[in-house]
Amino acid sequence: MKIVVTDATFPSLAHERAVAEEFGADFVEGKCRSADDVTAAADGTDVLIVQFAQVTAAAIARMAPGSLIVRYGIGLDNIDLAAARECGVKVAYVPDYATGEVADHTAALILTMLRCVVPLDRSVREGKWDAVGVAGALRAFPESVVGFVGFGRIGQEVLARLQPFGFRGIVADPYADRAALDRLGVEAVDLDAMFDRADVITLHCPLTPETRHVVNAERLARKPDRAALVNTARGGLVDPDALVDALSSGRLRAAALDVFETEPLPADSSLRDCPNLILTPHAAWYSTSAIERLQSLAADEVRRHLTGQPMRRPATGD
Repeated sequence: MKIVVTDATFPSLAHERAVAEEFGADFVEGKCRSADDVTAAADGTDVLIVQFAQVTAAAIARMAPGSLIVRYGIGLDNIDLAAARECGVKVAYVPDYATGEVADHTAALILTMLRCVVPLDRSVREGKWDAVGVAGALRAFPESVVGFVGFGRIGQEVLARLQPFGFRGIVADPYADRAALDRLGVEAVDLDAMFDRADVITLHCPLTPETRHVVNAERLARKPDRAALVNTARGGLVDPDALVDALSSGRLRAAALDVFETEPLPADSSLRDCPNLILTPHAAWYSTSAIERLQSLAADEVRRHLTGQPMRRPATGD
């Protein structure tokens, strides 16, 4: 039996090694950097544990019969789920390990942008002392509308952090629980109305063919003057060229990205030189306790699989 971790950004793999030892399995730390690396590492593997690497149909086809893929994290867009179903490979994931951390990071970015903290800091370092001139028109928080594209666990936690500041919320999510929206005092709108009305838009939806580039040139053209955007969900939700154009022209006041279509962000990406753009390296999920939860829950899914128990959070085949 073989358990392979394709890639991981954690200080250690103690939980994963322990479950391998428990079942007498060979344990391999793959350090995969490409889809081809994953395909090679998947050969004959009974359990594949993946963080950011792409798990293609070719990799899945080389796994052992009745095998399992465990995704460290929330999204599943880096795994070919259709191929997994076709090959009878189970897929599990850990979508609930860092809800609070992502909500904290998102709320921090929103507050930082809307109070112009970064440009004000930069202006002081450059010898200026002109709060009004640098910040420009600045709405008070109770006058500001936050638009949520997707309103699941994380979106609701972000709202909970922002409401004490007086923000009002609107939601574009066809799957949102209307009773919950009424209870939380937020209005359901369609995407076009969202881009028309929101002072800041925050993305909390999965990446699917329907949501890819949901933030595009056409929708950014609808934004109110000097609005802002936050993405801590999936990089493919935002068309980066359209975002660069909107920020460079001043049509968009500011943006903050924690996720990107290509990660790590390429050295020649035009996003790096874009004005009024905060960049963080896919870090919204991170805290020391979140890492502990994530790895422990991933290892537990492996244990469940090897003892014939149902997956805690199955994506396919269970």
